[in-house]
Amino acid sequence: MRKILISSKAFVVALTLSILSAAGSVSAQNTAPQPGSPNATSYQVDVDATKQWIDSKIDLRGGEKIKITATGTITYSADKKHPDGRTLGPEGLPRAFEDLIHEYAVTDGGHGELIGRLGSDDGAQPFAVGASLDYLAPVAGRLFLGINQSMRDAAGAKGNFQVKIEVIDPGLSTATAIAIGGPPETPVPGITPAILAAIPRRIADEQHKPGDMVNIFIIGSQAQLERVFERAGWVRVDRSVENTVLNAITDSIEKKDYLTMPMSTLYLFDRPQDYGFAHAEPVRVAMSRNHLRVWKSTFVVDGQPLWCIAATHDIGFERDQRNNGLTHKIDPAIDGEREYVNDTLSGTGIVVQRTHVTPADPLTTANTATGGSFHSDGRILVLVLSQAPADAAQ
Repeated sequence: MRKILISSKAFVVALTLSILSAAGSVSAQNTAPQPGSPNATSYQVDVDATKQWIDSKIDLRGGEKIKITATGTITYSADKKHPDGRTLGPEGLPRAFEDLIHEYAVTDGGHGELIGRLGSDDGAQPFAVGASLDYLAPVAGRLFLGINQSMRDAAGAKGNFQVKIEVIDPGLSTATAIAIGGPPETPVPGITPAILAAIPRRIADEQHKPGDMVNIFIIGSQAQLERVFERAGWVRVDRSVENTVLNAITDSIEKKDYLTMPMSTLYLFDRPQDYGFAHAEPVRVAMSRNHLRVWKSTFVVDGQPLWCIAATHDIGFERDQRNNGLTHKIDPAIDGEREYVNDTLSGTGIVVQRTHVTPADPLTTANTATGGSFHSDGRILVLVLSQAPADAAQ
C-alpha cells in the first residue's frame, strides 16, 4: 500500500506541472516554489504578444534586486508600409518618426520592447526592460510585464517573449520594505496649525482672481524635489512659446516624444510658479494631461524647505469665462489628481514619510480662475523626501 501511495503522489505532482506548463502561465524554474513564495529564486513568465500587460504573480519587496532576461520573438501583422509584417525580439524596433504619435506605455521606449511596471494602478510608472535588465524595486509591489505597443498592435500580433526572473537580493523584511506602494501614513508634526493658517488655500491669476487649490506640500531639498519628479516620470514643462518651438523640433529630430508643452503662469505668495511639471501621453498632451505648479515657501520643516503645489488634471476644453476664449477644463473631482501625485511620487522610493492634513478652514468647493468648478474633501497631502544622495536613492 505504501508504494502505491507514493506512486499516486508522484503522478499528481507530474500532472500538475504538466498542466501549468501547457497553459503557458507563470512557473518557477528548477522546482522552485511558486510565485509569491519568499523562498523562490527563479521564475519563468511568458508574455503573450496579444496582451499589453501580464501579471507575473511575483511580489517584490522594497530594495529587492532581480535580474530579468528575455528571449523569443513576436510578429506584427502586415500593413501598407510593412507588407511582410515585422518580427522583433525583446529589445523592440528602432524608433522611427511614425512612433512620435502613439500610445505606448514607455513614451521613449522601442516599439514592441519588453517593459515592466511595479503595481497595476494608474500611478505605476512603466520602465523599459529589453533583452536584459537588473532591476531594484524602489518600494514593495506586484511585478507586471508587458509589451510597448498599442492596442491595435496587440490585436493582430503573434508569438511571445520568454522571460526569466532571477532574485539576486531578496531585500529586507522591515515594515518599510513590505509596505505596498510606499511608506505607510504617519503624522508629520512639523506641519503645524500656524503653517496651515499662513499658506493660502488657493493660487491666483495675474489679476489676483483666486483659482486652483493648494493641495500638496513637499518637504525636501530642491535637488530631491527635482529628482523625485524625474524618477516618477514627470517632465518639466517649457516656460515660453519660444522654448516650445525649439524643444518640439529638437525632440522630433531625435525621434523623442514632445511632452513639455508650457502651462499658464499663476501666482502664489504674489509670484509665479517656480516649477511646472506634467505627466501625459504624446497623442493627448494638448487636451489632456496631469499637471501641477510648484512654489517654494518661506517655511522650513525639520531643516528642509516646504514646497507648495497645486495639482489638477486637464480633461478637455471649455469656455474661459473671463474673456470667452478657449481654456483647459480640469477634472472637478480634484482629489483624484492629488492622489495620482501621491501614487507616482511615493512609488519612487524617495518619499520616506507621508500623511494627509486638514486645515482649520478646509476648501471643499470653489471655481478656477477661468470659471470652472471643482470639489475636494479639503485635505492636503504631505510628502517628506529622503535626504540621501541622489545616487543612493536608486
